[in-house]
Amino acid sequence: MRQKEDFICEFCGLPNTGDGYTNHCRKCLYSKHVDIEPGDRMSTCGGLMKPIFVSYTSTDPYILHKCVKCGFEKKNKIQIGDSIEAMAQIQATLK
Repeated sequence: MRQKEDFICEFCGLPNTGDGYTNHCRKCLYSKHVDIEPGDRMSTCGGLMKPIFVSYTSTDPYILHKCVKCGFEKKNKIQIGDSIEAMAQIQATLK
């Protein structure tokens, strides 16, 4: 079920306004490992999800996140307002 949740990013400290689909910080792109399935808030891990890859070429552009605590990986759609600079920095570290 879609639920609007505002949050303060635990990595960079930026306040983020949720729209019901917001699952990562728009500035640094970090997320938090709180779901097993999208929106269920059933994960007990709670680790930070580091953005490790950005795909612009798929029909649904995404950011790949990896939990720094348990290693879980998850794709999240790129959202309007996500930092282009942060995405470019992620891609630059892969070269």
